Amino acid sequence: MALLFTTSYLDDVRPLVAYYKRLGEGAIAQVSDADLTAVLDPEMNSIAQIVKHIAGNMRSRWTGFPDADGEKPDRHRDTEFESPPATRAQLMALWDQGWACMFTALDPLTDADLARETFIRGERHSVMQAINRQIAHYSYHVGQIVFLAKHLQSAQWQSLSVPRGGSAGFNMDVAAGRKSQR
Repeated sequence: MALLFTTSYLDDVRPLVAYYKRLGEGAIAQVSDADLTAVLDPEMNSIAQIVKHIAGNMRSRWTGFPDADGEKPDRHRDTEFESPPATRAQLMALWDQGWACMFTALDPLTDADLARETFIRGERHSVMQAINRQIAHYSYHVGQIVFLAKHLQSAQWQSLSVPRGGSAGFNMDVAAGRKSQR
């Protein structure tokens, strides 16, 4: 993620959100179609179930944001962990629809909107608090997706950040004041 100095919360948030979307996509792209529904134990969720949950959460939280409560009456959270999408195409369509809801809601906001009041499940939040709550939630689940994909790929895993053993060169570039090209 490239660093751009900013004092605008929203100018900082938008690329951060895009980074987590790309991180999840990079992990999902590395697993086989069969591995999208693999679980490590009966109490875990598969990548497909996590994606279905994230998409359902995003649709609920960001549709009508910040004026509408972020928990929509037609959302049935428990079903998000059942019957995962049957194909990669269906999975990615859900993924893209969810993120589109978030980007569409964030795009018109200005820093002046951050102190506005919004609600999630009837609980009062500032717009900034609601955004932070969701970024924490999505980064948590994207981390689960990356963990599962990395586990399932094992030795074939292609790093999505600084690869193992690659920190020394990165640290020397930073110490010398150069941007790393990694």
